[in-house]
Amino acid sequence: QARLVESGGGLVQSGGSLRLSCAASGSIASINAMAWYRQAPGKQRELVASVTSGGNTNYADSVKGRFTISRDNAKNAVYLQMNSLKPEDTAVYYCNADLKYMLGSEVMSEYDIWGQGTQVTVSS
Repeated sequence: QARLVESGGGLVQSGGSLRLSCAASGSIASINAMAWYRQAPGKQRELVASVTSGGNTNYADSVKGRFTISRDNAKNAVYLQMNSLKPEDTAVYYCNADLKYMLGSEVMSEYDIWGQGTQVTVSS
């Protein structure tokens, strides 16, 4: 029913910046939490940052002070501003959301919706 569409990944030099965007598509009724995860080759997927519907945020220790997560409720979107990027930030970044969507006139709940992933590569 609902899906997440991501953009903004790419190649950047160490110390540079990237801004990731993720928008929920479909007949969205409301979105609870939204988050960004990342997974490097051979590594476990880890939570990078999350934001609640009320705007409260949480960050992994490794990105605190460098990354900023934000959301635009009107656009059903979440963003990740990544500054002072390091080679260790290289990973596939995934958008995640818990949401409610409309199926006809009914409101349905859907949890742990994942985006397709976008590659972020930071060169030395």
